Amino acid sequence: MLLILGGLPGVGKTTVATGLAREIGAVHLRIDSIEQALRNSGVDVSGPEGYAVAYAIAEDNLRLGRTVIADSVNPVEVTRSAWRSVARRTGRRYVEIEVVCSDRAEHRRRVETRTADIVGHELPTWQEVCDREYEPWGATVVIDTAGQPIEASVSALREELDGL
Repeated sequence: MLLILGGLPGVGKTTVATGLAREIGAVHLRIDSIEQALRNSGVDVSGPEGYAVAYAIAEDNLRLGRTVIADSVNPVEVTRSAWRSVARRTGRRYVEIEVVCSDRAEHRRRVETRTADIVGHELPTWQEVCDREYEPWGATVVIDTAGQPIEASVSALREELDGL
């Protein structure tokens, strides 16, 4: 199965994706890691390069029968559609999951206080998060990380997935 996560920077996508991947033994594909590795090797990442690499790795792992968690902002329909196409090409099911933080003050605090966990990765400012292009999404599952520990968000996502 392909779990397609999306959401603005700082809402908790990677934390949820990591927790879920540990619990279910899934492959975790993080666009930030892929894009930074490309930058570190001298590639100018100014468009879909990181996503294109992730689509290929996801497709390989789905063909092996693994569950893949795609962790990215996934801000526009073109990226969302491309993830769905990966699942269709491999004959695997997909679930679109939007991670949100409904408490604006908490979201801002997270963005302003977090530190990069990828060497060389520059995190966006709060203003950059607010100004970022992000198209509305009709994701199958919405997980709100506001006001709860990460374990609760991962548990809520597991329950949603079990119900599908």
